[in-house]
Amino acid sequence: MGRFLAFGEVMLRLSPPGRELLMQSPRLDVWVAGAEANVATQLARLGHDVGLATRVPDNDLGRAAITTLRGHGVDVSQVQTGGERMGLYFVTAGAGLRATEVIYDRAHSAFAEAPVSAWDWDRMLAGVDRLHLSGITPALGPVPAESAITAAAAARERGIAVSFDGNWRGKLWERWDSDPRAILRRIVEQADLMFGNHRDIALLLGRDDFGGEGEDRRRAAAEAAFEAFPNLQTIASTARHVEHVDLHRLSARVDAREGHAQTAEVEVAGIVDRIGGGDAFAAGVLHGLRRGGDIGQAAATGLALAVLKHSLPGDAGLFRQPDLDAYLAGGLDVRR
Repeated sequence: MGRFLAFGEVMLRLSPPGRELLMQSPRLDVWVAGAEANVATQLARLGHDVGLATRVPDNDLGRAAITTLRGHGVDVSQVQTGGERMGLYFVTAGAGLRATEVIYDRAHSAFAEAPVSAWDWDRMLAGVDRLHLSGITPALGPVPAESAITAAAAARERGIAVSFDGNWRGKLWERWDSDPRAILRRIVEQADLMFGNHRDIALLLGRDDFGGEGEDRRRAAAEAAFEAFPNLQTIASTARHVEHVDLHRLSARVDAREGHAQTAEVEVAGIVDRIGGGDAFAAGVLHGLRRGGDIGQAAATGLALAVLKHSLPGDAGLFRQPDLDAYLAGGLDVRR
């Protein structure tokens, strides 16, 4: 089956209970979070050999994160301890026509402060056949950006496939004198698989003249990305239409150089928590491809896990293969 390694920051997410406003009552629910950790967790729950490379402080918060990840089956042997603080973020869930709000508190975290030299890629990539990165790491600052670039290049030099999820976070990029296009291009140049839509591609290429609407525009953007990045072979994305906080419509698409697969739109009602849906989608696409599926099966599997994630509080999808099989079979009644 091969081995995955994800590289990125592990955080703690704090949210008020239910649909309350932040600090409306003196209580917060806490989950282990982080885009790459979410992907690793869902892949591990599906039975894959997957590790996470990150850095957390040597305190109760860092140890709790490691324990949680290990409990889900993620190999934590590449998790370093050091630094002073755990990255945090606060999520106030929306309701009705009130949107969900996010506040970051992750400056000077243990991961963000780790020097480029902290990561021994010869050792960390031993036995790995796919490295997974996201655009959140380079958004944290110039040093994490260089670490992400170095990681992608190290994997490519060793013949290891690289997947990259754009995960645009404008609030993070705005905090430093950054050049997102130049930085992200250096990572995508090493990737064979990218998670991102036409807007991500427009950022990378500095143009948005793909023409058409809907599927035609997405295909034109994908073809432009394939032309710009010769190593890139596959682009996976979702489309989301928000009616209100509790009712979304989702579809998925996977573009290859020689064709594409597009799913039907699925109505997602009664949403419990949408945060982490994109990470669940990425895990599903990786799962589908790793099991030998074609791009149509990868799109369907990614969408299934994204939809299921909306039913679960917290950041990470925690579904097993029987849960995925049951969803794909269409059974919504009680399973007895």
